[in-house]
Amino acid sequence: MLYAVFMSSAPPPFPKPQEPLEPPELIEVGPALSEPCLRADAARNRARLLEAAARLIAEHGVAGVTMEAVAAAARVGKGTVFRRFGDRTGLLMALLDHSDKQLQADFMGGPPPLGPGAPPLDRLRAFGVAVLYRSAERLDLLLAAQPDPDRRFSHPAVAALRTHVVMLLRQIVPDGDCELLARTLLASLDPALIHHLTRQCGMPLERLEAGWTDLVARVTGTDAPAADSTHRG
Repeated sequence: MLYAVFMSSAPPPFPKPQEPLEPPELIEVGPALSEPCLRADAARNRARLLEAAARLIAEHGVAGVTMEAVAAAARVGKGTVFRRFGDRTGLLMALLDHSDKQLQADFMGGPPPLGPGAPPLDRLRAFGVAVLYRSAERLDLLLAAQPDPDRRFSHPAVAALRTHVVMLLRQIVPDGDCELLARTLLASLDPALIHHLTRQCGMPLERLEAGWTDLVARVTGTDAPAADSTHRG
């Protein structure tokens, strides 16, 4: 999960030595729109808009989610939706926020092998499998929410995944270009590629899972595990 340092109040101009300043407060920054200090009414309005968008997806698919349709379903002005989410991509990314946070929570503090407590190589294998299957479950939404090229790889949610993979790789191959290797590994989990391979090429997810395990072994110079030892997380 990502955090930003936020000072809750400005320090006094001349603090007394016996009164140390309080440490900075850690504020969670979500992968969609980072709004750490929403007022209660603004938070309720945001939740109401997201609920309306989720209903539209359930009834009409992702194509049915437009700023106008969400505004009408939530009975608010269209300008309210634009002010809250910026554009349709921002709205769709906000819908993905909960699942992104859950994945981050799982690999940062969940049970092994996805979470801490397992060897880094096992965690890296489990990470890719977890991303693969979770992406397959929400593929249409992921594709519709794909940011433009200028934001695609710098988005906080993507950066969180990349940071985690880099951290694991540095433990497995400390002499490698772990930043570039992490981007290479994550490219194999791109939603557009998963869509192409599963829906256009007809490949089963089990084949993609085996491919991820094989790719990790080749990138890290390690042996692939037994077929039954891979965990989906």
